[in-house]
Amino acid sequence: MATFVISKKLSGHYKYELTSRRGKTIFISNAFELRFECEDEIELLKKSIEKLFFMRFRSPAGKFYFKIILNDKELAVSRKYSTQLMLEKGINEILKYGAKAEYLDFSKSEDIFPPAEDVFG
Repeated sequence: MATFVISKKLSGHYKYELTSRRGKTIFISNAFELRFECEDEIELLKKSIEKLFFMRFRSPAGKFYFKIILNDKELAVSRKYSTQLMLEKGINEILKYGAKAEYLDFSKSEDIFPPAEDVFG
């Protein structure tokens, strides 16, 4: 099952990404000023999976990637794929699991791990 992951960039803006069942990033969203904007766009994306348009590209280095378009608005850009087949598998994963994907919010806490003093004494 794929998972949406919300995180905070060093700039203070928020983003979300969809990760595959194996933990690989499929795509990364544009930046948002507020966290709830990420949640709203994730819900919109989940409800509109069948309306998404995938623009396929090839980079000058020969890698393949896509942009996700909904209602003439670019929502996200995929990671770079080494083959066109892998790109299509990424798109299929979105279509198959995107509507059912849960989301994790890692933007609330700066420190995921407790301080070393608490762990090691």
